[in-house]
Amino acid sequence: MSTGTPVAVGDLEGYLAVPDGAGPWPGLVLVHEAFGLDANMRAHADRLAEAGFLVLAPDLFSRGRTAVCLAATFRALQRGAGAAFDDVERARGDLLGDDRCTGLVGVVGFCMGGGFALVLAGRPGWDAAVVNYGMLPDSPDVLDGACPVVASYGGRDRYLAGAADRLERALAARDVPHDVKEYPSAGHSFLNPQDLAPWFMAPMVRLVLHGGPEPVAADDAWGRIGSFLDEHLRR
Repeated sequence: MSTGTPVAVGDLEGYLAVPDGAGPWPGLVLVHEAFGLDANMRAHADRLAEAGFLVLAPDLFSRGRTAVCLAATFRALQRGAGAAFDDVERARGDLLGDDRCTGLVGVVGFCMGGGFALVLAGRPGWDAAVVNYGMLPDSPDVLDGACPVVASYGGRDRYLAGAADRLERALAARDVPHDVKEYPSAGHSFLNPQDLAPWFMAPMVRLVLHGGPEPVAADDAWGRIGSFLDEHLRR
């Protein structure tokens, strides 16, 4: 099984997961959820490396106090610009400069990171976007000319109710290759192997997001993600 190692991404900490065997491999920048680059996010990076992708995950909260970094990162997501976007682009550049990368790079995001993946999908340089329960941008116009998008949502997630349908319509209207699916049995963060939400978030996670692992939906979603990335990043 592939396991990653700590690396630097500019002045940030990060995590690099490298497939076994001989490369080169397509690259993926993994943008973590609001709880940071925790064990769940590292497990996702390792899983994608096992599938044959070179995965780099910058820790967007490692520049200072977590609460301050979290607030700044969400502000950047709302504006569509800021240090967090620069950091993700830096990670993409690091992958492109790695001779183990084929030169094709996608972005995969979870929760907060899924919102980043959607915004980045419409920007030059990205070859595929994997959106997992990501917040939709204020204007669907940011998806004009977007790279292929595969997205997964939980039907029990009240915070993102209707997001899958709206995203499906926006991508179809722009002729963007896509695969969007909502899982009725799942809530937010259903792909995570563990429930690592901090205690002070538990009421919202349980009552609003209905968050936590849902293995059946997760298995299906990972299968779709793998097939989609094989189609669009291994060309």
